[in-house]
Amino acid sequence: MRNTIVREQVQWVLSYMQEGSADTWKENIMEDLENRILMFTIVGEFLTDLRQEFSRRNNEMIKIAALKKVEQESKIMEEFV
Repeated sequence: MRNTIVREQVQWVLSYMQEGSADTWKENIMEDLENRILMFTIVGEFLTDLRQEFSRRNNEMIKIAALKKVEQESKIMEEFV
């Protein structure tokens, strides 16, 4: 993989994203790459974007789970609402 161009390396990584939000994100990235809206000069730039996107989503899921555990008058949040 090290001898291939950056675009091919990015496409190789994206080929493994096939379900859920990862697939949606992949489709958007591929469209931007094809339209030359988005370009990576090194694979590290792509990997940084990938980590940022999914760490942000993971943080959102953690916060949602924490809210679901909040209690008000001995009722969980969903019961209270």
